[in-house]
Amino acid sequence: MLIARNSLRKVACGKLLIYSCDLEIRDLCQQMGGKAENIWDHLTHTQPCIIKNCSNGDIADDSYHLYKRDVEMMRELGLDFYRFSLSWSRILPTSFPDKINEAGVQYYNNLIDELLKYNIQPMITLYHWDLPQKLQDMGGWTNPHIVDWFGDYARTAFQLFGDRVKYWITINEPYQVCNMGYGDVDLAPMLNIKGLAEYMCAKNLLLAHARAYHIYDEEFRSEQGVIFISYSAQWYEPSSENDTEAANEHNDFQWGQYTHPVFSVTGDFPPSMKKKIAAKSAAQGYPRSRLPEFTPEEIEYIRGSSDYFGLNHYSTYLVYRNESVYGYYESPSFGDDLETLTYRKSEWKIGESDFIKYVPWGFQKLLTKIRRDYNNPPIYITENGFATYGGLNDEDRVTYYKGYLNAMLDAIDDGSDVRAYTAWSLMDNFEWMDGYTERFGLYEVDYESPYRTRTPRKSAFVYKQIVRTRELDWHYEPDTDVMSIDEGH
Repeated sequence: MLIARNSLRKVACGKLLIYSCDLEIRDLCQQMGGKAENIWDHLTHTQPCIIKNCSNGDIADDSYHLYKRDVEMMRELGLDFYRFSLSWSRILPTSFPDKINEAGVQYYNNLIDELLKYNIQPMITLYHWDLPQKLQDMGGWTNPHIVDWFGDYARTAFQLFGDRVKYWITINEPYQVCNMGYGDVDLAPMLNIKGLAEYMCAKNLLLAHARAYHIYDEEFRSEQGVIFISYSAQWYEPSSENDTEAANEHNDFQWGQYTHPVFSVTGDFPPSMKKKIAAKSAAQGYPRSRLPEFTPEEIEYIRGSSDYFGLNHYSTYLVYRNESVYGYYESPSFGDDLETLTYRKSEWKIGESDFIKYVPWGFQKLLTKIRRDYNNPPIYITENGFATYGGLNDEDRVTYYKGYLNAMLDAIDDGSDVRAYTAWSLMDNFEWMDGYTERFGLYEVDYESPYRTRTPRKSAFVYKQIVRTRELDWHYEPDTDVMSIDEGH
């Protein structure tokens, strides 16, 4: 299947799949169906108003009960794939394989079977930020034993669902897990141990990812499909020609610290990152670098441990470095180690929300850098989307999708091996610290309704047309507000 800008120009990009995603983690559903507490349950129940509007994900979209309606929406759009995550504490309530929660397994079996009934392939993410609270109490991602814990959990998932699931993602957005949860207060568990915890987390997380990859590769590959990791990577553009080094280092630190160990020829953390953190650590009186070292064996264990490059992309920032950055950040910290500052131009804003800025050319530059730095790996775009404050006439989201799809097609024309595109997201969801204030869905969810009614926005009709025709028509306008299922879906 191909996608093209218009009917006159097809894109020779192999099999480019179009599908949409929404993640089960948004139904935190405390204790529902035998599920144990995870770090987001813990945070939202012990500090409820740390979330905007004091909301939580206890019910969220209630996909636990409404999964058939979710699949119906996918059929309406004509999707090829559905990306969703498993909840570790729903499947393994003790956090370990000594006890499997049959109610949780049945829920996922029901969803998987319903998808396959209509030829929609499930793409499962093993971990999307919802660590069991018990494991967090034991150190979470800073405890090196988590490599074994995650491996055991991954093997359990492969055994339970691998007979029908051919696409696996190990971990979603390592930077957010470690840097925003362990080195800052932007996400659970909000440890805020700057300059130390995020680097310990990074090493253990990469080893845990590699453990899951090798378990799959050695024990399940012949019977199943593919496995990879998904990164959050925004584009960081130099503010001026004098800021090229700063921007390069910013890309290295922000996403290169997780992609370089897996996709580069040499493996390991990026050289610029190792050098800067080692120098800072020595000057601060530390006996060794605050960035933990990999052994040669660990470097080889991680290098090459992903079949595809999973990419979540939303926007672009301008980067600069001048004397104002020195002393700007706490020391030690990730920001102080990097020594850059960023900003976004006011003209990049479309719509009411400041959450996402519209900079499609940054998407093309990012895809180009991945192609050049990592020998053109096959890329699955696993998230891309735009936030609004709600409403069905989401013209700004339509503009965003058309612009970013067009930029992706430019990158494909240049040779980038993009094989799949995922819109974030199928429907609105619990957006972490922002609660329900930022809406990303093609379908609007009525959180005041006990039935969590889903209604298609304008963007859903436009997206459906793109999926249906595999063409990007800049002038297409929906001629109906009634969503239906096309024949064959």
